[in-house]
Amino acid sequence: MATFASSIGFLSAVALAATACAVPALGQSFDIRSLFSAPAPSSGAAAAPTGTGTQEWSGESGASNHPLMTAQAIRAAAANFQNCLAGLWPQAMRRGIPRAVFDANVAGLEPDLRIMDLLDAQPEFTKSFWDYLDILVNEDRVQNGRAMLAKHRATFDAVEKAYGVDRHVIAAIWGVESNYGTQIGERSVIRSTATLACLGRRQDYFREEFLSALEILARGDVKPEHLKGSWAGAFGPTQFMPTSFKRYAVDFDGDGRRDVVDSIPDVVASTANNLKKDGWVSGQTWGYEVVVPTGFDFLLADRSRVLTVREWERLGIRRPGGKAFPRGDDRTYLLVPAGAQGPGFLMLQNFRVIMKYNPAEAYALAIGYLADRLRGGDAFVQAWPRHERVLTRAERYELQQHLAARGYDVGEPDGRLGGKTRSALRHFQSSVGEVPDGFASAAVLERLRGR
Repeated sequence: MATFASSIGFLSAVALAATACAVPALGQSFDIRSLFSAPAPSSGAAAAPTGTGTQEWSGESGASNHPLMTAQAIRAAAANFQNCLAGLWPQAMRRGIPRAVFDANVAGLEPDLRIMDLLDAQPEFTKSFWDYLDILVNEDRVQNGRAMLAKHRATFDAVEKAYGVDRHVIAAIWGVESNYGTQIGERSVIRSTATLACLGRRQDYFREEFLSALEILARGDVKPEHLKGSWAGAFGPTQFMPTSFKRYAVDFDGDGRRDVVDSIPDVVASTANNLKKDGWVSGQTWGYEVVVPTGFDFLLADRSRVLTVREWERLGIRRPGGKAFPRGDDRTYLLVPAGAQGPGFLMLQNFRVIMKYNPAEAYALAIGYLADRLRGGDAFVQAWPRHERVLTRAERYELQQHLAARGYDVGEPDGRLGGKTRSALRHFQSSVGEVPDGFASAAVLERLRGR
């Protein structure tokens, strides 16, 4: 379950630097295209045609520093594209994909090289939490979501009864992923997944997605001309990756096809089934905005530190305005995406479930927040530190290298500040007498540089 980014429509494989998972994975929906513009090719770069009719590949190496993302490696893989696809036929055959289906979809297929720029330019790793939420949870999206909930009330009633998943969360995913179906994506899922199966740094992952997309066509669940979506291969109003489709898609309207593109009942029920199978707890929310007291030990703000709400209260954690928590025994962890300068959040099991849909804390927070607004809840109360500059990817990579050089475990430096990096940063901050909130500010980078 994951998605990636394109140019304008879904959130791309995202998760703001300071909040992404330690090892971002592609999931149900990782693309959120229309919200963030993709990087423009550098002037003078040799561009290779992609056949997309719009933009071409920049001709440059990817920002991840992965050996398969060098310009030379990309060109070599593109030259071998047809041989790579032909080599996948034995696996397709073992899955029962007819030879005619395979040949019809790979004959004459050319790689979409533009995707190579997008693969290493995921906005959710470069946007601040507050910018991300500003874009995704705005008044238009709230009002349009409420209209969709009213229009399809009977479907949501039936799905909520069958799966026990909050309709507002399903609607929020629909709204974030495709702006309620208005921005589903126009790239061929077959071409996108084939490109990524043979080029770039995630070929093993995308071979499975490509073969699964062929299975969808072989079964006849989705019409070939409608199997279009994001540059990472996510499709439909709630952006199913082909492998996620295989695991979770259901035929809720009873027409014999699991159509997560054109059937609203199938879209809503399949999304609910996904969340339910991933561990959704019926009757429970995703989390709560909380006020973190002055002098709080931010070393406790870690996803692995799970306490009951009552235990957090004993540590001074409160809801804004003195509002009570509904259940003191709920087990939660504390997330402080902007460190000591911004709001805190106590996250329940359902927040982790949303992160399985898209492994990015910024994404999951946007879904929970939009769901609350759709049901009539208030906006977040506390202010974000909008004066803080978001570190560039190069700076985040440098920050990881400095931490690693000092003996802290950050995993493999990649410019994405996930759980390991934030834990390492908290311990570094504690060692130098700073508030250990794990927030990757320009000031803490300067401190690591020894300036």
